[in-house]
Amino acid sequence: MHPSIPPGHAPEPSPPGAGWVFVNWTTRITPRSRARPGAAPALLSPLRWLLCAVVILCHGAGAAAQDKTDLWYEIAADAYLADSGDAVDRSTPRQALRGYMAAVERGDYAVAAQYLNLSRISEQDRAQVGPERARMLASVLRRQVWIDWSSMPARPDAMIERRPGANGPEPKPRRNLHLDTLEAGGTAYDLRLARFKPPDGAPVWLFTPQTVANVPPLYDAFGPRRYESLIPTALKHEVAGLWLWEWIALPLLALLVFGLGWAAHRAVHLMATRASRNWLKTGLTRSRLPVALIVMAGAAQAILSWVISFSSPVQAFLRPTLTIVMVWALGVTALRILDAILHKITLRFVGEIDDKRSFDERSFYTSIYALRRLIVLATVGIAATIVLLQLNLFDSIGMTLLASAGVLTVVLGIAGQAVLGNIIASLQIAFAKPVRIGDAVFFEGEWAYVEAIFYTFLRLRTWDNRRIVVPVTYFVSKPFENWSVTEARMMRVIDIWVDPMADVDALRASFCRMLDRDEEVIEPENAFVYATDQSEAGLKVSFYAMMPDPSTGWTAQSRLREQLMACLRDEHPEWIARSRVLDVGARDGSARTRAVGAG
Repeated sequence: MHPSIPPGHAPEPSPPGAGWVFVNWTTRITPRSRARPGAAPALLSPLRWLLCAVVILCHGAGAAAQDKTDLWYEIAADAYLADSGDAVDRSTPRQALRGYMAAVERGDYAVAAQYLNLSRISEQDRAQVGPERARMLASVLRRQVWIDWSSMPARPDAMIERRPGANGPEPKPRRNLHLDTLEAGGTAYDLRLARFKPPDGAPVWLFTPQTVANVPPLYDAFGPRRYESLIPTALKHEVAGLWLWEWIALPLLALLVFGLGWAAHRAVHLMATRASRNWLKTGLTRSRLPVALIVMAGAAQAILSWVISFSSPVQAFLRPTLTIVMVWALGVTALRILDAILHKITLRFVGEIDDKRSFDERSFYTSIYALRRLIVLATVGIAATIVLLQLNLFDSIGMTLLASAGVLTVVLGIAGQAVLGNIIASLQIAFAKPVRIGDAVFFEGEWAYVEAIFYTFLRLRTWDNRRIVVPVTYFVSKPFENWSVTEARMMRVIDIWVDPMADVDALRASFCRMLDRDEEVIEPENAFVYATDQSEAGLKVSFYAMMPDPSTGWTAQSRLREQLMACLRDEHPEWIARSRVLDVGARDGSARTRAVGAG
């Protein structure tokens, strides 16, 4: 006993588990200390408080080191069924899940129930409800959850061991593992394993009480379908990862779905052939394949929802595949119907587009193409979002994408530079309109019409009906002549070399008479004729006339050239350009010029 504690009195014990210790320090006052009052207390008081602080900190650190609440959840001793005598190993997540699945495979649901935390079920019902919940949970796991055993922890604390030489934060023990999240009826349900410790036992891994409570709605949504009871028991054993009946049902399901798709494709084709309107016929013809895919995906979804349900490996493949096919087919069908409607609007208000159309009509047509591209971008974004939401991929890849945004930016910037550049340039053309659909352009020595503007390329139609496909970025980076940028009419010129003795006024008068007779030439009063050059070859005379559009102007220009050459040949053959040489006489030395042929 401490000398400062009176006999018969014991110190009051600290509360169990407390982090603070109260120590009663007393000092015996000796006669010598009384001789100098205040000296010893003044010296001992700081030391006393310093020692108290050290003892408190050391005891608090030891108490924190002994606190194990971050390694498990405290539960009552009767929260789960007692061990039935079989070897039930619940020490690690892998052993607990493996033991549960083994008991289910044997059909021993009483043992499988020992892996469930039944604390939310009344004690009198646990013996009956526990095995039933174990059976229902096994059915859901078989059909919807693909367990990756390699990632299932084999340590009691479920801590992920760090690889040698790896950097990063120190791994920590875990007491809760997420297996999967299933959505049923618009509600998300988690399936989890957790570590629980009874007051007088070792920690064990069990399915959480919330998981056990989620089993009934999940079983109603993903459990066996009504016709699965007709499957013989002999076909319900596993072969190569699948049930034997699945190897028989999958080919039959594929044949049935493909048959329905072919029938839908044929029906839409017949509807297209009997359609009275061209735009409706075009829309139905282009929608045959998407509609067939919608019917196939919808039929497969209906069979999986109401007729029969496959195991998790098949579901893991079919569920995302059917979702992607359904979303893609719906999007393509909507786009093609929209294309047909826009084409109908264009034909009604504009007609077949070419350079003869007005500025506003060609701008309207280009704006429709721009609207289509924006709708396509919006449709792709909405479809991608729906797929990610339906497959719950945002939770799994969202943070990964954010964490690796820098790397993805570099990779996408290098790999998709050309594609992204073409798309941006296409949108730039659609809004700025330096060139419109139907414009006549002169590009790299070719006279052509802009027939279509797509995301990554332009399609040009030459005057002789050839098609030139040009990347958008290449087109906008090169200079080109737009003969229809403000209006379609243009001045065409005909150059003819004639003899220097030709009368230009007479040629001008003949040209004016030709213009008066030609109906395709506009504004004949604004036509003019000039001698624009001369050389030893003769005199160059240029004939200018206004044409309504490039295509009409080309034919009119060629026709006028023929008429001018015929006029020279028939009325003034002496004005045809000739080459002259100097002829020197041999006898008298005189010189004279002599025409030797037409130039």
